[in-house]
Amino acid sequence: MFPTHLFKCLALTTMLAGLGACSTPTASEPAEEYYDCREVYEPIRGQLLDRHGEPLVATRAHYTLTLPKLAQFDTVAFNQLMGWPAGAVQARVFAARLPAGPPPRRPRLVPDSLVIMPPDTAKPRPTPPRVQRWPIELVLTKPEADNFRHHAREWPGLAVRRRRERTYLTHVAAPVLGYQPAAAAPFLYLAQKLARGRYYRLRNSGIEGYYNNLLTGHRGAYHPRTDGHGRVHGRWAADTIYRAGQDLRLSIDAKLQAYAERLLGERRGYIVALEPSTGEILACVSAPTYDPAVLTAPGRNAERRALLQDDENRPLLNRPAVQASPPGSVFKLVNAAVALQLGAITDHTSFVCDQSLINCVHPHPQARTLTMALKYSCNPYFYQTLRAVIEPRPDSAATLADTVAARHTNLGAWRRYVRSFGLDTLLGVDIAREQPGFLPTPAYYDKARRTKNWNFKSIYSLSIGQGEINLTGLQMANVQAIIANRGWYITPHFVKAIGRTGKPLPRFTQRHHTLVDSANIAALVPGMVAAMQHGGTAELASLADVGITVAGKTGTVQNDEGDDHATFAGFAPATKPKIVVAVYIENAGFG
Repeated sequence: MFPTHLFKCLALTTMLAGLGACSTPTASEPAEEYYDCREVYEPIRGQLLDRHGEPLVATRAHYTLTLPKLAQFDTVAFNQLMGWPAGAVQARVFAARLPAGPPPRRPRLVPDSLVIMPPDTAKPRPTPPRVQRWPIELVLTKPEADNFRHHAREWPGLAVRRRRERTYLTHVAAPVLGYQPAAAAPFLYLAQKLARGRYYRLRNSGIEGYYNNLLTGHRGAYHPRTDGHGRVHGRWAADTIYRAGQDLRLSIDAKLQAYAERLLGERRGYIVALEPSTGEILACVSAPTYDPAVLTAPGRNAERRALLQDDENRPLLNRPAVQASPPGSVFKLVNAAVALQLGAITDHTSFVCDQSLINCVHPHPQARTLTMALKYSCNPYFYQTLRAVIEPRPDSAATLADTVAARHTNLGAWRRYVRSFGLDTLLGVDIAREQPGFLPTPAYYDKARRTKNWNFKSIYSLSIGQGEINLTGLQMANVQAIIANRGWYITPHFVKAIGRTGKPLPRFTQRHHTLVDSANIAALVPGMVAAMQHGGTAELASLADVGITVAGKTGTVQNDEGDDHATFAGFAPATKPKIVVAVYIENAGFG
């Protein structure tokens, strides 16, 4: 008989075996897999708007058709699909394949029946000489791109690409707007390769370059960790916040800018107009100029870019910001203000128009007051004015060393007051490559004259804005803003408002005061008004016939290599100025 305890052991073993089979999987389950993803959000570059909100530069979608070298291509059917006239696709292909050099004299287009048709029905297309490699890109409009997408399956091998490109919506203010650095990279490479001259090292230029960080924004990145079903399981890296580029509202008035550019035409020179109470630049013209789209446009515009670099008129030069030159008689205003402040003259001081001291190109009556001297721009008057500032008063007890030291001290004092007008220093305008201009120091003349015992006769050209003194167009306009404001200015700037803040950078809201008293600067205005009236040097620029009183000053800049240059600076209305203007025209003859 089977033992009872053995039977119990066998039953227990069978139960445990069955229990183990139920808890053990019949097949091994795969481990959960995770995927680290990265999604990047590119910001749209901010727009540039004029002061009235009209867009000047924006980012727009551009469409191109990538066309590989196909064994067969029915150009007739493709023209019909796109709504193009017969031969249009051939013409576009021919133009796209041309190199960046000058085009052939007589380009010949092959008829539809002979171009890229199937081998059994057409002759092969002759290859144009010196052409670009395939594939090529044809520029399409948005309706053309949408039309092609609906029929893309019928044209294998062809693809439409959409990309963002910087688009210039205006043909004015090229030096002010500048260019997007990345878009102009091929041009910069070409400029460096050809070593075109120091004026054309463009780098980052204009508003596009100066405010590049604000315009570009910040791209965002999202780092999800997902499973095979697309479910998110946390982050595998820290996310970065997306920030769109900010729009910039410029102080430029596009219509005024266009009008000023038409006035200058192909003459070499500049015009600067600004609002004295705010420092906002209303127009900034450098002539001759160029179409701003040339620097970033694709295709054969590379040839035009090279021509811009070789142009002897230097259209790529932003003259108001980087061209520092003698201002001519316009500078007499600054000398008069400093002389009044130092007590060298009063507004009723009279000097004889002594032609033996310096020639006076304008025949006029005796300048018995400062107002009359400014009206007639009397050179001998301002010669004697600055001489009274620089030369020490006669003193029988003074030694030669005392006289030399006094001249150095007086010139240093003159320079200190003149620099307070924003000269011989960077104004801080929001544009690249601004130049500081130049005012000579006593040490400069010690070295240039090779002696410390120089006298006023060797530096008298400063009295009429000639010689070693140099101002930029922005500085010349800013001097007029100081006179219009009776002694203070706000740094000139191009951006009126940034993004949604509606304000410029904080430093463009601060007032800067000169060292000259307001009363001494106000004493200049009657003479500037008189210069615009009958008999004055600027009477041709008067606006009295339309009821506007203008305060202005003309100037002639001597030029040893050709005709003299002409300058003009002023503001209107004379009592409550709303606009300041500075004009410089090369080789105009006289001002």
